[in-house]
Amino acid sequence: MPDYKYQGTSRSGSSVSGVMNATSKDDLRNMLKRQQITTTKVTEKGKEFNIPVFGGGVNAKELAVFTRQFSVMIDAGLPLVQCLEILAGQQENKTFQKVLTATRSQVEGGATLSASMRSAPKVFDALYVNMVEAGETGGILDTILQRLSGYIEKNVKLQRAVKSALVYPVGVLTVAAAVITLLLWKVVPIFATLFEGLGVTLPLPTKVVIVASHIVGSIFGLLALVAIGAGIFGLKMWYGTPQGRFVLDSILLKLPVLGILMRKIAVARFTRTLGTLISSGVPILDGLDITAKTAGNAVVERALQAVRKALEEGKSLTEPLRDSGVFPGMVTQMIAVGEQTGAMDAMLSKIADFYEEEVDAAVKDLLTALEPIMIVFLGTVVGGVVISMYLPLFTLIGKLSDAH
Repeated sequence: MPDYKYQGTSRSGSSVSGVMNATSKDDLRNMLKRQQITTTKVTEKGKEFNIPVFGGGVNAKELAVFTRQFSVMIDAGLPLVQCLEILAGQQENKTFQKVLTATRSQVEGGATLSASMRSAPKVFDALYVNMVEAGETGGILDTILQRLSGYIEKNVKLQRAVKSALVYPVGVLTVAAAVITLLLWKVVPIFATLFEGLGVTLPLPTKVVIVASHIVGSIFGLLALVAIGAGIFGLKMWYGTPQGRFVLDSILLKLPVLGILMRKIAVARFTRTLGTLISSGVPILDGLDITAKTAGNAVVERALQAVRKALEEGKSLTEPLRDSGVFPGMVTQMIAVGEQTGAMDAMLSKIADFYEEEVDAAVKDLLTALEPIMIVFLGTVVGGVVISMYLPLFTLIGKLSDAH
């Protein structure tokens, strides 16, 4: 068993540190918890450094391809060090190449694969490392890597679904804002000067557009732009705080159409992650902790942490899930069946499959509904500005016709 260095605080609040022998970091934390010591830092002795990750980082698609290739090589019987050497050599992403080379060096030096990967948390997260550790312990590393690659691929698909749902309306609104700003800034002042010279009585829509044009072209327009930028920055900073993230994620889940989609995505991610971890041999309490941290939504994260706490107190998984009010009734019922039959991982995978299909269908329906709405919105706003500029000309032409 490896030695671990730890730092923490005792029950009295004083700082403590030392070295202990344990099977894993989690085992050490549990041992120290029984001694009423709260750990703040745990590192394996001799491997205290983290592999630095610079540059563009590693995206999920690259990680999925690496994991799939790694599983095939392990299944073919190639030694671990040779697999990492080959994969590092063919890796186009220089950042990932450095991480894999450093991982290979640590494995060659006698460290386990999971401990080596733990040194690069920006590439191999807690879920990845824990599953690899479970695969090493159970002697089924190739199977675990296959499950991991499948999980990452499905997660990428979910992320694409979210982007598909958001990119179109955001793109249309951005184009609309740019076109309207250009019209108000450059085109409307020309018409305003023309109307002033002709002495035409302006209708209300034209007056409103001209006032808006004056605002855009003046210092007030710049101040408004700065205020919008500051508001977005402030909102982003607030979202970075636990309270702000929880409030905004709660609002997001309550939105009429988008909220339903986000809830389905959260359920699909939760069930897929927990199901993959349980089927890989990761203890359910550790699985819930990892699942909560990778939930992507503060409301779901808080609910899962409450479920984990209830499970520690001896309650079943179903009861706290139902009490949270976050998960649909069908999900809790299916999990209850899985809990009773002992097929929790299979049931969670079925729920994930169902909700991933639901997300695909919901995204298609949303895009189908949004397309005509966005076109009508863009046409109405831009057309409204243009028509308001021509209204005085129609009035002038009418007067000229009457005079003849």
